[in-house]
Amino acid sequence: MADIEPLVIVIDDDESVRDALLFLMGTVALNAKAYGSAKVFLEQYEGDLPGCIVSDIRMPGVSGLELQQELLKRGSKSPIIFISGHGDIPMAVEAIKRGAEEFLTKPFRDQELLDCINAAIEKDRWQRSQFAETTSVKQRHASLSRRESQVLDLVLEGKANKVIALDLNLSHRTIEVHRAHVMEKMQVRSLAELVKLVGSSESYK
Repeated sequence: MADIEPLVIVIDDDESVRDALLFLMGTVALNAKAYGSAKVFLEQYEGDLPGCIVSDIRMPGVSGLELQQELLKRGSKSPIIFISGHGDIPMAVEAIKRGAEEFLTKPFRDQELLDCINAAIEKDRWQRSQFAETTSVKQRHASLSRRESQVLDLVLEGKANKVIALDLNLSHRTIEVHRAHVMEKMQVRSLAELVKLVGSSESYK
C-alpha cells in the first residue's frame, strides 16, 4: 500500500491568516487543509492522519490548549505547532509541557514555520514507523503457543537450552524444536536479532 501523503492541518479563526498559511503550504507543495475553529475541526476529527497540526493558541470558543488537551484524550499523537500573536510565555510553556512541537510568535518568518512543519512531519513519520514495528512484534508474539512463549522468556533471560529443558521438565530436543519455532514466528535468524527485537524494550508484551 502506498504511503498516505502528509497533511498539514491549519486551525485559525483569522481567515486572512488561514489563507496566507494555505498559500505558503502550496508554494512548497505541502498538502494542507484549514479550519476556522478548533470546535469545527474536532467535530470532523476521525483520527490521526500523517502530518501535523498548525494551530493558533488563542481562539474564541475552544482554545489551542483546550484543543491539545482534547486531542490527547482521544489518543492523538499528531505533532502540534502553536502560533500566537500575543507571545504568551506561560501559555507557551504549558503547551510545550503537554507535548507541543513548537510555539511561534507572530510575525514569524515563513521559512521558520516551514522548518518546524518539516521537522514535525519527519517526527510523525518516525513515530508511525516505530508504532508499526511494535505492532508487528506484538502480532508475531501473539502467534506463539504458550510453551513457545515460555521458551522465549527463558531464552531472553540468557538460559541455555539444557537449562530451559530442566526448568520446563522437557527434553533437550523438544526445547530445540520450540526454539526453532520461536525464531521462525518472530522472523529472526539469530539470538542477537531476537534480543534486539524484543529483549531490551520488551515491546512484544
